[in-house]
Amino acid sequence: MSETRLVVVGSGAVGKSALTIRFVHSQFIETYEPTIEETFRKQIELEGRNCYLEILDTAGQEEYALMRDSYMRNGDGFLAVFSIVKKTTFEEIQRIHTLILRTKETDFVPVVLVGNKVDLENHEITQKDAENLASSWKCPYIETSAKTNFNVENAFFTAVKEVWKTKSDYNSNSTHVFKERQHKKKCFLI
Repeated sequence: MSETRLVVVGSGAVGKSALTIRFVHSQFIETYEPTIEETFRKQIELEGRNCYLEILDTAGQEEYALMRDSYMRNGDGFLAVFSIVKKTTFEEIQRIHTLILRTKETDFVPVVLVGNKVDLENHEITQKDAENLASSWKCPYIETSAKTNFNVENAFFTAVKEVWKTKSDYNSNSTHVFKERQHKKKCFLI
């Protein structure tokens, strides 16, 4: 059975823990308590495959920024969460995405951009703005509500699919290169 490590990132109070607990335990936690770091495990079946998910719910507060390098390096995929009712969290998620790319020393990571708190009024981020950002990252954008359970499972399952798709592309390219190397004739000079 495969294992996929997802990391839920974003500013404080965007609903990272609420989304994770809703997905793992089917509960909504009304009170906000800042998370330092918490790991959840859940077995899922997706597209006929069984998979263990290890979900790391991260701290959004800046004082825990030193812990970020470790989980950014070890994550297979990311849910990049912002609150659609707070513009600063949308700006911060862009900075976090850049840090992930820099830490992993790559120009692409499997990620799903998640606009949470869609159940609330007074949206400060338009769907179009979020879709444009997701397009620039070459990733899906999903609006969610941990409170009403809207699109929560979809966000996590989409993140897993993004990881699988990336691993599949990597394995396909590796196999192709390996087969090319097998077909080359060897020549030795004596």
